[in-house]
Amino acid sequence: MSEAQELEQLRNSIDSIDRQIQELINQRARCAQQVAEVKQKYAQPGEVVVFYRPEREAQVLRNVMARNEGPLTNEGMARLFREIMSQCLALEEPLNVAFLGPEGTFTQQAAVKHFGHAVHCHSQVSIADVFREVESGAANFGVVPIENSTEGVVTHTLDSFFDSGLRICGEVSLRIHHHLMVKDKDATVERIFSHAQSLGQCRRWLDKHYPNVERVAVSSNAEAARRASLEPGAAAIAGEVAADLYEMHILNTNIEDRPDNTTRFLIIGKLETLPSGDDKTSIMVSSRNQPGALYQVLEPFHKAGVSLTRIETRPARTGTWNYAFFIDFEGHAADAVIAPVLQGLQDQVADYKLLGSYPKAVL
Repeated sequence: MSEAQELEQLRNSIDSIDRQIQELINQRARCAQQVAEVKQKYAQPGEVVVFYRPEREAQVLRNVMARNEGPLTNEGMARLFREIMSQCLALEEPLNVAFLGPEGTFTQQAAVKHFGHAVHCHSQVSIADVFREVESGAANFGVVPIENSTEGVVTHTLDSFFDSGLRICGEVSLRIHHHLMVKDKDATVERIFSHAQSLGQCRRWLDKHYPNVERVAVSSNAEAARRASLEPGAAAIAGEVAADLYEMHILNTNIEDRPDNTTRFLIIGKLETLPSGDDKTSIMVSSRNQPGALYQVLEPFHKAGVSLTRIETRPARTGTWNYAFFIDFEGHAADAVIAPVLQGLQDQVADYKLLGSYPKAVL
């Protein structure tokens, strides 16, 4: 058999498999439509029907990765199913998602990574605006940054939870690669625009290569790319999406100081998420002003063998030198081990707020 004949056979096999895949995807889509019909059928009068279930999607993606036998990677296979699920959910209910904009930010990338490309993403000027969009019902969910592995916590996001009744419904981890970009490759760089966190994440690289160039902090990396595209002698630190959006030339790639630079984002909404089997919980507590207050907050978790993953401190809204603790830990608030810990905690602190239990990031 000749090379052409062997290739023809293989291509015919691929065409046949593609037809089967397409038929099965449409079968899945029809099942999704039936799920929506069943939910609406049994909904009580005036009840808001919930189509998107974060815990169910997390379970499906974990199962996809667990049964994958290659040659595609587990993450690659899960990303394919993420898009299938996104398109199927859009048949039930198209989701509106608010994100910290403008177009081309890493937060928008996180939104697409979590929800897929079938959602309608709406850019917001600030983190506070993202919260307001979801609180008003204009968006089903919001996506906001919470912490970076290099620069630490995003305080604006933490502070927004003081006055908000929204819940954390999920999380996304995104590897962040920063690129230095310009509009005119031949122009001398006189100033560099970027978000303050990104400038911090690239500090050592900038000190080495552009030590005397002005660094200007702006509201987002995408805004940095937009401004640099309009101002002669300006450069920006941003991602590839922003470079494409504003037709910028990338001079240097991956200039972040740490190669494992990662940002964690939160999905916020009004939904109370059920246990998925591998969850996190976030709470906010204000301790009484007394010796050993923090110890009293943390001791019950230690006794119960609950793993804490993050503790942050912010000034409380009431009283000078009073502080609120933001605590993340493994497990769901409804778990048999955790529920009594949280109940006891409420009895001994000045203020307690459950911010949400949600599936750990799968992708």
